Amino acid sequence: MLLMKFPAALCVVALWCDWVRFALGCSGLLLCRSCGHEVAEDTDLRFVPSRLALSHRNHTEIGGKRVSVQLFENPQGFQFEVVTFKRADVLKHWPADSHFTWYPGHAWTVATCPRCKTHLGWAFQPSDWPRTVTREEFEGSDQTFVALIIDRLLQEHFASTLLMTPKSFRS
Repeated sequence: MLLMKFPAALCVVALWCDWVRFALGCSGLLLCRSCGHEVAEDTDLRFVPSRLALSHRNHTEIGGKRVSVQLFENPQGFQFEVVTFKRADVLKHWPADSHFTWYPGHAWTVATCPRCKTHLGWAFQPSDWPRTVTREEFEGSDQTFVALIIDRLLQEHFASTLLMTPKSFRS
């Protein structure tokens, strides 16, 4: 009842909870930078190394964890820094293709945001699988993963610091 009388207190409580969760290293969400859709959790990070990466670096900004970022180049010369995940809430555009793969032995398909359709990365599956698989088959396998473009993601805890308090909540 007290919080209903003082809406500004809600904002303070929410920011404090975000800070505590971040400080304790608890799981955090990664959002589509274009629309804010919840794409992946940092608990689903899974490093999948590739000998075809142009470079590799450690990035420590995702959930306070060490994250390996790999740089790749497509046949058109565009470069992408990607982080790999066991699963992500992305729309996979089957069929998968084995040509020009960055992960030998894996076929790829484009992965987009299910809300705004922004290209977020690629989903990878074993090359000897059928070219189209169900979501359950993809997510139920230890041989599949998603490579997401780091510049197209936004950390939830960072996004919450960008929110402005509406005038009605100010004292």
